[in-house]
Amino acid sequence: MNKLLAIAVLAASLASHAQQAPAPIWQQGRPPEMGDSKLAPFPPKLTETPPAEIPVEKIKLPEGFKAELWAHGFPGGRAMARGSKGKIYLGTRQIGRVYEVTDRGGKRTVRIVAEKLLQPAGVAFADGSLYVAAIDKILRYDGIEDNPDVAPVDLTREFNLPPLQHHNWKYIAFGPDKKLYVPFGAPCNICEPPEEYAQIRRYKRDGSGMEVIARGIRNTLGFDWHPETHELWFTDNGRDWMGENEPEDELNRVSKVGLNFGFPYCHAEGIPDPQIKKDAPCQGVTMPAALLGPHAAALGMIFYTGAMFPASYRNSIFVARKGSWNRTKLFGFDVARVEIDAEGKNAKVTPFMTGLMDSQENKFWGRPAYLLQMPDGSLLVSDEQNGAIYRVTYRK
Repeated sequence: MNKLLAIAVLAASLASHAQQAPAPIWQQGRPPEMGDSKLAPFPPKLTETPPAEIPVEKIKLPEGFKAELWAHGFPGGRAMARGSKGKIYLGTRQIGRVYEVTDRGGKRTVRIVAEKLLQPAGVAFADGSLYVAAIDKILRYDGIEDNPDVAPVDLTREFNLPPLQHHNWKYIAFGPDKKLYVPFGAPCNICEPPEEYAQIRRYKRDGSGMEVIARGIRNTLGFDWHPETHELWFTDNGRDWMGENEPEDELNRVSKVGLNFGFPYCHAEGIPDPQIKKDAPCQGVTMPAALLGPHAAALGMIFYTGAMFPASYRNSIFVARKGSWNRTKLFGFDVARVEIDAEGKNAKVTPFMTGLMDSQENKFWGRPAYLLQMPDGSLLVSDEQNGAIYRVTYRK
């Protein structure tokens, strides 16, 4: 009897502990009325996908365009940077690796540059050096294209990185001013973030001269500069748990340093947050240049400046929409084209690269993440789900 009682007490204790266990971080901000929702992030695929299991033939593009499997074998590959000698570097979020892809006479080989890092999603290349941004490290690999075993220079101390992990994986890039631009996402789904988060900063290459150039940014994972005005444009992921269709992801334009883009009080084109409230929440907020769809997970974006695509595509923006999890009817899983006028206004958003999702069955097989323009004007698109890169070309 005593043994049975002890077992009962232990079971009750375990049940109580389970009830008190914190909810997964992705559930933060979920309102009580959505407490029984079955929505949850899709688990990443972190094993190598054989080419035979990547149905490239399902990809759909406008007439004259073609997609092919250009490289594969790098699970979790996301952001891409091209070295001065043509090697491609990919960061990852979940698997902790940085990859290098080398094109050898039309055949691509892959090697691991670094591993066991904390979400090293950010990669950039300048003056022969690869820069890698993890949540807790900034590393520089000098001359890596010629010396694959070069030891990294640790710049972490100089960059003074804030420590919280949620939304702190990064996209990094060098701007026209030769400075390194680094975002710091809000460490929550929805909250009033500490001062050092929800912003984009820029640094000199050695980590000195830090400036905050924009605030009120929930989670930007992609940006680029207008080829003529040199203004910074960036994607921003809208918050979760506000319903099926809002708030939409944003495409934003930094017309001057110091703008506020609304988070956490104001979303999309002027939607007040239902949980984090203040008077006149959208007053003084810079509205998006375009909306990119509900829960689209808009990641990489680039201005197209190549000569391969038709002239009408020049200075268009391509945006990789990795795809929704926080809505029952899937959205995204494609690459969108955003057309803007000479003044950067009157944006028009249309799908460009589709077919990675079956809308009838509400299933997907690929998740476009980042984009890279090659010297010949072709477009590389990374697929995080399959650890692959597709090459998009155009022929009249």
